[in-house]
Amino acid sequence: MAELTTLARPYAKAAFAYAQGQSQLADWANQLETASGVVAQPKIAQLLGDPAKTPAQLSSVLIEVLAVDTNGGFANFVKVLADNRRLALLPTIQAQFNQLKANLEASVDVEVVSAFDLSDDQTQSLVAVLKGKLEKDINVHTRTDSSLIGGVVIRAGDLVIDGSVRGRLNKLAEAMNS
Repeated sequence: MAELTTLARPYAKAAFAYAQGQSQLADWANQLETASGVVAQPKIAQLLGDPAKTPAQLSSVLIEVLAVDTNGGFANFVKVLADNRRLALLPTIQAQFNQLKANLEASVDVEVVSAFDLSDDQTQSLVAVLKGKLEKDINVHTRTDSSLIGGVVIRAGDLVIDGSVRGRLNKLAEAMNS
């Protein structure tokens, strides 16, 4: 996994720098999301892994499927990825691009997993606390997981706050076993 991240980083940074310079961050984010979805499809993934296909053929197929301007910046980006046999990195590039975009916009995506549905008031209170702690705008995504028993697990990038009953029980069991 770390290798994919390392390989994707220069492409994500280059795409981000270009998109920012062209004032097209949102467009590029959307195009990368679409391209990531396309290359994740089994038939496309199989095609991309075919050593008999030339980079020009691969980029041509992907550009056609994505329906992007063949002379535009994104099409050129796809061609560079194809020339270097890196089209399969598009999902990783997209994730890194989105992280760079979020850092620029001073916002962070936060996943809140709770044992039970959170009310709007609870969600807003959580957003307010996280905004103060992280000093960024918060884009919250909630879901429920009854296996937590109670409490919440919050994920914001590398930060994980486990306030679940299951997490506390696991910590207690570790403490008792050591």
